[in-house]
Amino acid sequence: MLAFVDLEERVPRNHPLRVIKQFADRALAELSPVFDEMYSAGGRPSIPPERLLKASLLISLYSVRSERAFCEELDYQLLFRWFLDMGLMEPSFNPTVFTKNRRRLLKHDVAQRFFDEVVRQAAGLGLLSDEHFTVDGTLIEAAASLKSFRPKDTPPSATPPDDPGNPTVNFHGERRSNATHQSTTDPEARLAKKGKGKEAHLAFMGHALMENRHGLLVDFQLTQATGTAERDAVPELIEQARERGFHPRTLAGDKGYDTRDCVADLRQRKVAPHVTQNTSGRRSAIDGRTTRHAGYAISQRIRKRVEEIFGWMKTVGGFRRTRYRGLERTQLAGYLVATAYNLVRLVRLVSSATAT
Repeated sequence: MLAFVDLEERVPRNHPLRVIKQFADRALAELSPVFDEMYSAGGRPSIPPERLLKASLLISLYSVRSERAFCEELDYQLLFRWFLDMGLMEPSFNPTVFTKNRRRLLKHDVAQRFFDEVVRQAAGLGLLSDEHFTVDGTLIEAAASLKSFRPKDTPPSATPPDDPGNPTVNFHGERRSNATHQSTTDPEARLAKKGKGKEAHLAFMGHALMENRHGLLVDFQLTQATGTAERDAVPELIEQARERGFHPRTLAGDKGYDTRDCVADLRQRKVAPHVTQNTSGRRSAIDGRTTRHAGYAISQRIRKRVEEIFGWMKTVGGFRRTRYRGLERTQLAGYLVATAYNLVRLVRLVSSATAT
C-alpha cells in the first residue's frame, strides 16, 4: 500500500513556526558565503550548517533536553522534519555531528552572525528602537559541580575516590574563593551567588542589551562571573551596538549599575544613564539632571521587560544551566538561544501588525 505525505500540507497555515522559518531562512541565506568558507568542496558530504543551526533553534523553542534527545525525536517528529527541509525517508543525523561542527561554528563566529542577521531583519521592519536601550545581567550555571571546585596548584590525591561517578567530598568549614580555588571540570567558571544569603554556584555571567520599543535583544554576551562583571560589560555592549548601526542615547539598568565610574563612563560616551538610584546607606550617582526628565520614568518602567527575556531563556530555552564547558562554547549557545527568543518575539510582533 502506497501513501503520499506532503509535510507542507500537514503544517497548519497559521502555525507560528512558519514565520520563524521565514526569518531563519532569510538570515541563513545571507550567511551562505560564510558556510562556503567553512566546508571544502571535496570529501564526504556533511550535514548542512543551515540544518544544524535550525536544529539548535528547535532545541530551544521546544525545550528539548539535549542534542541526543533531539536526534531521537527527529525520527518521528514531522514538524521538525518540515522545519529542517527533510524528507520522510531521510535518516536522522548522529548527535556527534553537533560536536564535530561546533569548532567550525566557533572559528567563523557563525552564532553571532546568525543572531545579527535576525536583528538586522527586525530593524528593517522598523521594530527596533534606535536610541533607547536597557542592560542587565544574570547568572548562568556552569556545567560543573561544587565538588570540582578544588584548591589551585594542588596535585590530585593518590587515594582513589570511594565512588568514581559521584565521589564524597567534605568541604564544610573550608574557606573557598575564586582566588584560591578553581574548578577541575571547567576552569573558566567562577563561584558566584545572586545576593546575600543565597547559595553559591559555579557560573558564568550573561549580559543582555535590550531595545526598549518592543523588548527585542540587540546583544547577548557571556563573561566570567565577577563582582563587577555587569558594569564592566557596559562599554563593550555600547560599542558593539554602535558598530551594528544603533545610536544609544539612553541606557536603563538596575541599582547594580549605580556607581560613579559606570555613570561617568556612560556620560562620557554621550549616553544618558537611566539606572535606578541606589540610596541604601550611600549617595546615588544619579541626580536631578537625569531623574527630572519624563524619559527616566519611562525607562524605569520598560527596563523590567529584560527579566522576561531571562525568564524565557532559562525556562523554555533551557539556558538556566549551560550544557557546555568553557566560556567560548557557552557564548555560542547563548547567541543561539537569544536568536530563538528574538524569533518568538518577531512572530508576535508581525502577527499583531498584520491584525491591525
